Amino acid sequence: MAKWTVLIEGVHSLKPMTSGWRRPSLLPLGLVVVAAVIILAGGTIRILDAGESCPDWPKCFGTWTFDVSEEEQLQWWEDNPDATEDTRGAGHTYNELEIFSEWVHRLLVGLVAFPILLNAIWMHRLRDTYGARVRNVAVLAGALLVMQAGVGALTVVYDNRDWTVALHLCMATIWTSTLLHQYHAMRMIEGVSWGIFSTSGAFLAKQRRRTDAFAAAVLVLLALGAWVSSTAPGAQYNQACSIGFPDGWPACRGQLLPSMDHTGILVQMVHRTGALVVGALLIFGAARIKTASRKAGEPLALAGAGGFVGGGGGGGCPGGGGG
Repeated sequence: MAKWTVLIEGVHSLKPMTSGWRRPSLLPLGLVVVAAVIILAGGTIRILDAGESCPDWPKCFGTWTFDVSEEEQLQWWEDNPDATEDTRGAGHTYNELEIFSEWVHRLLVGLVAFPILLNAIWMHRLRDTYGARVRNVAVLAGALLVMQAGVGALTVVYDNRDWTVALHLCMATIWTSTLLHQYHAMRMIEGVSWGIFSTSGAFLAKQRRRTDAFAAAVLVLLALGAWVSSTAPGAQYNQACSIGFPDGWPACRGQLLPSMDHTGILVQMVHRTGALVVGALLIFGAARIKTASRKAGEPLALAGAGGFVGGGGGGGCPGGGGG
């Protein structure tokens, strides 16, 4: 019987390791959960439109707390005339919930830094067991967190410009995916058998270009979705096509082919067209992989993954909008 290897090249199953809650792989899994909470907090900021509720970084209106009254907010603006003006106009203030959403988002990113550092150090010490690749992924996760914090600061400095929002949201996706990748690799080494995620290394190598194209296409679509979500200085791209069915979607302002005289409409239509193209690429590509899998007697895991993502549509990157 053929010996199958997992979708992560170079990782081979070892003797089952410590079971239960003491498994080392539980650390990256826990970090994935924390990352999801951070993304949820970022999404709350987007919903509340509170991305500018803390106009400075890393402090919030010059303090380390979220309890900032309207008078204190106005006083801060008066004391900092060189600060970039809030896009809602001079004199706009935020309520405690809006400020708290941004504040707790930053707090969570700061708190997760320690376990991320611990993750990298621990994987370095366990490199003889899990290999250099897992160690390198753990180090990469730490580097990505630092970069993500820096990009979060950029969203504040540049007042939620569309490109900063897109970059911030997509970085969150990449960081979370890196942690998930580490968990998956460690579980394989610990001896778990996940047939749904398995295929032979030789078949995976033959399909490498196609799967890389899938990943790149989805990332581009996520970036476009984040671009659409931007509400930075006068952009309002997310409202450019109006709202409601069918005038807002699938039509745009009641037209399937609207005039591109507004940047927001152009952004919306590029994203929608991209979703169609990427969806078609994933579905037809997955069909070709499925055919090749059957001919080679391979499991259908790789084709199923492509078909699942292709059928899932393409929205924007999750969460974010503040520092």
